[in-house]
Amino acid sequence: MMQRKKEGNRMEPFQLKYGDTTVSLDLSGANSVTVLQGKPPEEIEDLAGAFRRAVTEECVGSAPLSDLIGRGDEVTVIISDITRYWMRQDLICELLVDYLIEEIGLKAEQIVILVALGTHRPMTGEELEKLTGSRVFHLVRVVNHDCMAADLKYLGLTSFGTQVFVNPLVCGRKVILMGGTVHHLMSGFGGGRKSILPGVSAKSTINQNHLMCLDPLEPHSSGLIGMRKLKGNPVNEDMLEAAAMVAPVFGINLIMGSTGKHAKLVCGHWKAAWEESCRLVDEYFGVPIRKKADVVVVSCGGFPKDMNLYQGVKSLLNASQCLKDGGTMIFLARCEEGGGAPDFFDWIESLKTDTLDHDLRDHFSIAGYIFYASCEAIRRCRVLMLTELSADTLRDMRLRGFFSVEEMMAQADLAGKDVYVMPMGGSTVPYMVEG
Repeated sequence: MMQRKKEGNRMEPFQLKYGDTTVSLDLSGANSVTVLQGKPPEEIEDLAGAFRRAVTEECVGSAPLSDLIGRGDEVTVIISDITRYWMRQDLICELLVDYLIEEIGLKAEQIVILVALGTHRPMTGEELEKLTGSRVFHLVRVVNHDCMAADLKYLGLTSFGTQVFVNPLVCGRKVILMGGTVHHLMSGFGGGRKSILPGVSAKSTINQNHLMCLDPLEPHSSGLIGMRKLKGNPVNEDMLEAAAMVAPVFGINLIMGSTGKHAKLVCGHWKAAWEESCRLVDEYFGVPIRKKADVVVVSCGGFPKDMNLYQGVKSLLNASQCLKDGGTMIFLARCEEGGGAPDFFDWIESLKTDTLDHDLRDHFSIAGYIFYASCEAIRRCRVLMLTELSADTLRDMRLRGFFSVEEMMAQADLAGKDVYVMPMGGSTVPYMVEG
């Protein structure tokens, strides 16, 4: 967190990313301007060396991987789908498969890579090859999970009443979880146990879990869920119970740096290592604040993070964490590709008919909940948005769209206001601390 100082009544304009360009914002009229930004770790130079250390002497809460898998074991490695390609699992898949074959002595046919689709569409052959790397794709079996398959295995009932059905490839085999750890709107943090639920679970299991995002009695989000919230969060705790039923043998948790390269590999016990990765992600990308601002200026960080509204609202949701109720958000999201996936923006029809809460409970989807949570955040403030989306498209969501920086800033009213600026809104998570 850094405060920008004025010289007299002026300060240098802020240069913020917008699509593939930058825009200049003059915030001189504000009472104070503070920049909120995380502290990403240094990125790994020797990935092969870092991987070997991570699965041997640096394991968290676990023996080394070579002590947990024998030459005769069948192994399933769970990875994320193409929507998480930014975490470059292909590079880790190659190192892991080589380690399993060359160091432990497995044969290629003993290894299956299972893509944790949740309810997402199946990956194409080309996408599967991209996710695992060409050599690995042609060496071992790579499989899409199917949340509607007839052969899903029932493992039991969680204490929350969720019936856990999972892919048979995680039953009776040694299971390794691989995924990126990030802050998550619903479950506190992504990664780890999410490889099991929702990753390789039945659609019915996923819906039972995700419905706990909504308050059971009132038409709004549950107060128990949210970014950084793990303890007491029913969505997270239900996921943990489901993962414990599978009892993965090992977890590989990826933390990415500021330029998209791996910064940390936190490996070991599927739960303990993931929890350590959550702590580190919060240390790197969480920003403690002692008060909320009158105005928050937030950029998604440019393309591809603002390529459409579905991508961009992550920054809006992060920014809402540090804005006073009734305050003003200045939101920079170019959205040259429009609203994004239909399963996100189509929910605007339910918003128009005032049936969003009812319809989401009847037909829950992740994209639908992100839309729902975005509308909740927008209702608590005034959002001025620099974008290529038309005003008509935004009106029902109560977003005020502008094509011109000058026209937008004329409506901002910064005089005497305390302002936060978030240059990388998608990877910056503000949170309140006492004192």
